[in-house]
Amino acid sequence: MAARSSAAVEDARELTLTRVFDAPRALVFKAWTQPEHISRWWGPHGFTVFECQIDLRVGGGWYIRMGSAPNQMARQRGIIREIIAPERLVFTYAFEDEAGTRGHETIVTAAFTDEGGKTLLTLHQAVFESDFMCKDHVRGWGETLERLADYLNHNRE
Repeated sequence: MAARSSAAVEDARELTLTRVFDAPRALVFKAWTQPEHISRWWGPHGFTVFECQIDLRVGGGWYIRMGSAPNQMARQRGIIREIIAPERLVFTYAFEDEAGTRGHETIVTAAFTDEGGKTLLTLHQAVFESDFMCKDHVRGWGETLERLADYLNHNRE
């Protein structure tokens, strides 16, 4: 079954994406919060997660190192601000360079709504440092959520 999805750039530096997954809310939330699951779907097409760490508690950190080629690594890091399982996850999000210096930080809110055994994900991210970065994240999240849908269709545990 095709997933419903939409994206909106609310202003030049804020975005909201929605997507319905053909999977129960508890499973979708689990896929977002456990490294063994995140490692299998996170990132745009062509990316592989090489390292994923999550301290799943308010104030805990998360870190993902991924790449599309050995010399093209991306590092992302943040702090978990809110967890209401299986309804809501809020965390900071920033890219990090090889020296561990973080770039511009945004806040990501992922809301998981039960829709009769399916899950509506509403993802909001703000405030971006530029219109370009916001639009780039629309593309990146779109591809990432496609990978999540694929993963959920093949992994029901």
